[in-house]
Amino acid sequence: MMNQPDLPFVIAEPTGFGRGGYRNLAEKESSCGVTLSDVLSSQNMERAWKQVKSNKGAAGVDGMEIGDFPDFAKEHWEKILQKLADGSYSPSPVRSVQIPKGGGKYRHLGIPTVLDRVIQQAISQVLTPLYEPHFSDHSHGFRPERSAHDAIDEMLRESNIKGAKSHVVDCDLAAFFDTVNHQKLMGKLRERIADPALLKLILRYLKAGIIPSKLTREEREEERQVRNEGVPQGGPLSPLLANILLDELDHELEKRGHKFVRYADDFVILCWSLRAGERILRSVTKYLSNELKLTVNTTKSQVVKLRDASFLGFKIDRRKIWWTKKSQKKFKERISEITKRTRGHSPTKVLAELRMYVRGATNYYAKGMKYGEARELDQWMRRRMRLYYWKQWGRPRARRRKLLRLGIGRGEVHLVSRSRKGPWRISNNSIVRRAMTIEWLESQGLPSIEKQWCSIRYPNGKKRPTG
Repeated sequence: MMNQPDLPFVIAEPTGFGRGGYRNLAEKESSCGVTLSDVLSSQNMERAWKQVKSNKGAAGVDGMEIGDFPDFAKEHWEKILQKLADGSYSPSPVRSVQIPKGGGKYRHLGIPTVLDRVIQQAISQVLTPLYEPHFSDHSHGFRPERSAHDAIDEMLRESNIKGAKSHVVDCDLAAFFDTVNHQKLMGKLRERIADPALLKLILRYLKAGIIPSKLTREEREEERQVRNEGVPQGGPLSPLLANILLDELDHELEKRGHKFVRYADDFVILCWSLRAGERILRSVTKYLSNELKLTVNTTKSQVVKLRDASFLGFKIDRRKIWWTKKSQKKFKERISEITKRTRGHSPTKVLAELRMYVRGATNYYAKGMKYGEARELDQWMRRRMRLYYWKQWGRPRARRRKLLRLGIGRGEVHLVSRSRKGPWRISNNSIVRRAMTIEWLESQGLPSIEKQWCSIRYPNGKKRPTG
């Protein structure tokens, strides 16, 4: 018996894709490049579903979760496929959410429905091989086998060539994803895509409306905001479209002979002096405004010495990469939010959330983190969790019972459980630390920043954690 594909859709060629139908029409209109039929092929759609499924993610405006999608697709996919083929399919609006990014500011994300995420992913999979070979080597954001670490590594190499006296042009694009000009982006897409059906579908995704979260069904249509510009952050297609537009900037900077590094909409240009940097900033600002219809945030964009520049949460000083003070503050603030003693969640839930954040953030920041910093953060995080447990235990009787179970003698238990010291001071008490040891906390699921740092920086085990 043949294995059934993991794809839950009912796969069937829609009317118009048969002999002499839409497929042949597309081939006539696009003798080279990709077509909508490539996007909707069974193999490509199966890959797209697997990727969306592995990414998980929240529900869109229709409330459908990832787990609900297979049954929906089995019943409705054939009709949806037909609508995609004949050009009558209309994407659902995205659900707008706000993500805190520090300083009281928020980043706006647009979450598409699961169905639209699958279709966008299928488009991205077909377009990526078409555009990827032509992208600049100095672009690292949202590209296969490239990362933010590659971008900061390149910045380090270029700065070593220019020396300690080099300056950095830090150019900040104002609300880039919200201000992408649709006409300019579609013009860039038409340079390599000749299939009008595929271009029409992409444009419909660009113009899909936005609906704020937490609205009733009746309020949704009233609040739907039609997009005339911008690429909603949150969809699988958005990063690729952003790179396609900004690739023109990359090649312009290369043509001018500038040394630069770009990660998505964040980019820096290295130069020899303050005067040269100011001249470059003025010129690039004018180019972005006139050619790409993008706005530079003049209050944030600046020319600074290399040691004062920050890029992707890192800085370069004395030929080494360090994480910035701002990144350190953000790291600790997030841990403080998770372990806030008044949250009311069980320690098990708090530790699960803490593991998810700490592992991801440490993987990212370990590149610029000192060993001593990792140890200090571990000690501080352990104290935060001891504080959380102490507050969870509540009344003195419950605290005495817990401490006795953890091996503390009755005399010491009575002493500490009746203490009038505040919870933060108690969390550093020697009796409490002997009760909630490092080993006990780790057995409960507390991650170790120090151990993770060692495994990343010394994968062969040259440096050992000291506990």
